[in-house]
Amino acid sequence: MRYVVDNVGGSSGGDAWQAAVTETYFPLDTEYRNRREFTGMLETWSLGLVGVSKMRCDGVSYRRHRRHFLNEKDASLLITIPEVSEVNFSQGSRSVRCNPGSFIVERGDAPYEFWHGRPNALWVLKVPSASIRARIGSTERLSALSFDASQGVAALFLDTVRTTIGHVSDISEAAREMTGRHMLEMLCLSIVSDDRVLDSNVSSIRAGHLHRAEQYIRDNLKSTALGPQAVADACGISLRYLQGLFQGSDKSINGFIRDSRLDHCAEDLMSVTNGATIAEIAYRWGFADQSQFCRHYRSRFNCSPTDTRREALLRTGRLPGSRSRN
Repeated sequence: MRYVVDNVGGSSGGDAWQAAVTETYFPLDTEYRNRREFTGMLETWSLGLVGVSKMRCDGVSYRRHRRHFLNEKDASLLITIPEVSEVNFSQGSRSVRCNPGSFIVERGDAPYEFWHGRPNALWVLKVPSASIRARIGSTERLSALSFDASQGVAALFLDTVRTTIGHVSDISEAAREMTGRHMLEMLCLSIVSDDRVLDSNVSSIRAGHLHRAEQYIRDNLKSTALGPQAVADACGISLRYLQGLFQGSDKSINGFIRDSRLDHCAEDLMSVTNGATIAEIAYRWGFADQSQFCRHYRSRFNCSPTDTRREALLRTGRLPGSRSRN
């Protein structure tokens, strides 16, 4: 989808731009030096779980207030990659400047302010928070961090974002979805290579133990043998110490395992190319009792597994009366 905003005919460019970014990302308030004369262009593409957009626009400020997300069911992260000049971002107690060659992470489930004073060009990825959480844990510690992408896997991630869109029109929906997942994996690898994403609320030793335990759980979610004792044994620590690590992170180890499995189930249900039944998906991720799975799923996401699958089909125009937006 492509939006072009200018002041032709005396219309307010700012009003049209706010409507465009709200439809593309989520509700935001916008401020401009001159709301009526603001100009910009916004293009969007869908890569399965990942939404990609390219914007070129005048200086602008965005504010996300609590009222904007109080009734939202699905939290999202925005990954912003400036191309021309720096951008500024503030969320919670953190403020950061991000220059070209880097990217920043913005949580959509907490108030924030984002701005750039000069005309700029930006790549922006919209990613479900659950998909990031399923791969690298809590998203709260990622907010307002700027990640250097001048080398390594982060540089490859940026290059992939920049080059992918030129081929989108030539690939199938299944290939788009696979490309989006590949992009998501590279993003997560870029993030976890930064020591700042370790839990800063505990000592470095405890944070390291917790990180290894979480990673072992993520790597073995499909195993029916996965449980607290198996995690403790694999990490070479006592069960009591392991339980203490997770209590310090505000979630029991059993709760972490269950929620990690639910996040992966939700991701599979959002895939329009995944032909597995809901029961098959639940079993694949370690849920032997489907009624228990549905109960836990509704508690976590405030909707049923069937609702998630139906909404995914509606977004891509696969249900009667729906239309594809990309």
